[in-house]
Amino acid sequence: MTQDGSQNAGWSIFGYLISGMAFYGAVGWLIGHWTHISVLFPLGMLAGLGVGVFAVIYKYGRS
Repeated sequence: MTQDGSQNAGWSIFGYLISGMAFYGAVGWLIGHWTHISVLFPLGMLAGLGVGVFAVIYKYGRS
């Protein structure tokens, strides 16, 4: 089975979204753990998703 560019782009987009959520979710969890503000974890995940979407649009949205 061969991999064309669209399949590679799909995995790259998936990686951007998941890594953004994981990184900013972890940052939100750490800060929330230190400050005892539990809402920072889901806010960090949402911010990471937003950053991931922005990165995908910036990289793949240009034609």
